[in-house]
Amino acid sequence: MDGLTVFGAAAVTAMLAFYALERRGREFVLAFAVACIASSVYGFLAGTWPFGVIEAVWAGVAARRWATAKARPATAQARVP
Repeated sequence: MDGLTVFGAAAVTAMLAFYALERRGREFVLAFAVACIASSVYGFLAGTWPFGVIEAVWAGVAARRWATAKARPATAQARVP
């Protein structure tokens, strides 16, 4: 595997992990948005521009969700499985 493939695999793995953790707090929504940006960069570098565009859109959606989400009290975050 070359470096670009490793970068792409890491970006998509991070997206999956942070998506699964989004309910635990808005910081995971932001991390998901950053992972989407990394995945978008991978798409453009790999020459699959439609993938890059879609991931950029997902990054925008996630960033908007992060910006509009309200922080939950620490006690509520601790109870989320």
